[in-house]
Amino acid sequence: MQKSMIGLVKEHRAPGAVFKEVPIPTIGPDEVLVKIKASSICGTDVHIYNWDEWAEKSVVTGNVFGHEFAGIVMETGEQVSSVKTGDHVSAEGHMVCGTCKACRTGNAHVCHHTRSFGITAPGCFAEYAVAKASSIIQNDSSMPYELACLQDPLGNAVHTVLSGDIVGKSVLIVGAGLIGLMAISVAKACGAGLVMATDIHPYRLNMAHQMGADIVINSSKVHLPQVVRDMTRGEGAEVVLEMSGHPDGIRNGFEAAARAARVSLLGIPTSDVAMDLGQIIFKGIRVEGITGRRMYDTWYQMKGLLRSGNLGLDRLVTHTCSLDRFEEAFELMKSGACGKIVFLNELSNHFEAVQQPSIPTLLHV
Repeated sequence: MQKSMIGLVKEHRAPGAVFKEVPIPTIGPDEVLVKIKASSICGTDVHIYNWDEWAEKSVVTGNVFGHEFAGIVMETGEQVSSVKTGDHVSAEGHMVCGTCKACRTGNAHVCHHTRSFGITAPGCFAEYAVAKASSIIQNDSSMPYELACLQDPLGNAVHTVLSGDIVGKSVLIVGAGLIGLMAISVAKACGAGLVMATDIHPYRLNMAHQMGADIVINSSKVHLPQVVRDMTRGEGAEVVLEMSGHPDGIRNGFEAAARAARVSLLGIPTSDVAMDLGQIIFKGIRVEGITGRRMYDTWYQMKGLLRSGNLGLDRLVTHTCSLDRFEEAFELMKSGACGKIVFLNELSNHFEAVQQPSIPTLLHV
């Protein structure tokens, strides 16, 4: 087997990345080597690429980054019996200790000793990657790689939507980024009532409607909390899923929430957020902090939802490209004029817009 590979490395603690030759990682006795077939850009990767305050505090440099992937197992460690060569796989991106109180009480997703694939440990924007066998998620071989690699962010959406009651509830999704778009589909599939989505990018708002949102709202043109109250007979949203991480989005989400609402926070603020805590206290709001996926409850829920065939993930992939076109891919992500961008490792010097169904005009601006 070859000794080296091409990978996208976060080499310096500054904006950008380096496309370079690096050694193929070696596996330990409890690990597997995966040949990456497809990987996708996450909002977290954009934070890393831009090198904002969150990245400065959280990211180990000198590593290949990226954490959403699908591939085929090429090699297994001597202690591995649950995974075999040739398996089609993805992986849980959080590597936990398994012995702390959180891990032993069903809360491994908040393990204090977590190492994160592609953030504090080497990731998948490369030809090969190493993962713990215990983290491996089996994929059906019939599932296209460009969809199988979306399961990590889909798990974020499933965890956020299902962190409380959803059936029949009025739901506001703040931020129609990729996980927000997935959350629309998940909320509808899980029986939510009225689903509203808000963003400032017309492209993303159109995609939100395509994913099933009943109402889409351009929050740069209207006062979001008032529109939400108007749409809910003055009550506000019973469930708010905050996906933007933007200070105004967070504040508007709490203001738009109904009394006794549930607000689930997934978006990552890049700096401190000033808040009127009275919006939480006097409205009796329950706040849920969301990180990653519950291990492994969320994965089983997600696999069941995928089997239902109601999520429409194929509508999310708007562009595919080869890894060497990473600069164009990240610029397009930052523009907001795209859905999911997937790196396909079998392609060379490739960038292509995926044919999408026509998207109707906005329902509510």
